[in-house]
Amino acid sequence: MSQLRQAHGRPDFAPAELRSRSLRAVPARAQPLRAQPLRARPLRARPLARALARLAPLRRCDWVLLTAVLALSITGVLLVWSASRAALLQAGADPLTYLKKELLNLAIGLILMLAVSLLDDEKLRECPPWVYAATLLGLTAVLSPVGTSVNGASAWISLPGGFEVEPSEYAKLGLVLMTAKILGDARTADSRPPIRTVAAALACAAPVVPGAASAGAGYSAAQAKIAIGSGGLLGQGLLHGQFVAGNFVPEQHTDFIFTVAGEELGFAGAVMIIVLLGVVVVRALLIAARADDQFATLVAGGIAIWFAFQSFINIGMTIGLVPVTGLPLPFVSYGGSAMFADMMAVGVLQALRLAGTDPRLALDRALAGPR
Repeated sequence: MSQLRQAHGRPDFAPAELRSRSLRAVPARAQPLRAQPLRARPLRARPLARALARLAPLRRCDWVLLTAVLALSITGVLLVWSASRAALLQAGADPLTYLKKELLNLAIGLILMLAVSLLDDEKLRECPPWVYAATLLGLTAVLSPVGTSVNGASAWISLPGGFEVEPSEYAKLGLVLMTAKILGDARTADSRPPIRTVAAALACAAPVVPGAASAGAGYSAAQAKIAIGSGGLLGQGLLHGQFVAGNFVPEQHTDFIFTVAGEELGFAGAVMIIVLLGVVVVRALLIAARADDQFATLVAGGIAIWFAFQSFINIGMTIGLVPVTGLPLPFVSYGGSAMFADMMAVGVLQALRLAGTDPRLALDRALAGPR
């Protein structure tokens, strides 16, 4: 060691310093490799990532509900085409007229459903008074000169271009939202809504109750039962129904669309439609049961009752269980207003589900306490 110190001319040369100098002398290629920093992703991928992030909530949607709604709507489009095709051919018109119209109604309805489902929780709770007020305005307008009477019922508003709007269909959604708003705001964790609050909710229902039996109701009901019975187990086949082709059942593409299903799709097709409607109602009830506040529970439950009651009335009148009314079969009967209102209601259900599965909103509600 002393010789080594003398060789360097520094008697106090330490081994540690010797080791550090030896490391500096090692060539760069012999030194251990350093971890290279990860390269940032290209800037062109960032817009795609942002778009996917915006669509991320859609993965939490109720896809069972959406599948049942799409299946019902597509079945309805085919049944409307079959119900209207023969009469259009006899009149020398395009046999695809109602098929094209119903496909357009379905496309617009899906857009409305998507738009409503993307509403945040705060906007969804602020809109009931505005929706209800708009429906009251529409119901008042049908009694004015712009209103149109069909089969003795004044329920439509004529628009330019030959289009018509039926405000009563939107009034169903407005009534559900408004009553849920009134009862939900009054209900707390340890008390029930006062009597005057319940009375206010019932008063909201009074303006939206206008009902009338269709003209020739007895004849329509009798022909509907005969047509359904002729379908048998598997039906006569789409576009091959004799009662449908002969147009023996009035309004068979709207109120009596279930007659077309019974004759052409048979008992199996009729049961399929009933099962799909049951799936929609059950999924709405599940959303109501899993909701974490009173407003969401009342809205989802109200929509479930709406679809269940209307389906029962429509199917019941075609088989003679209930009197004939002008209620369409949800998602199946022809009509733009009915399709739009039904799809918007499904959008509300999806918005409630998204709000219920958002962990940030769940934490905010837990900190805020019961509503």
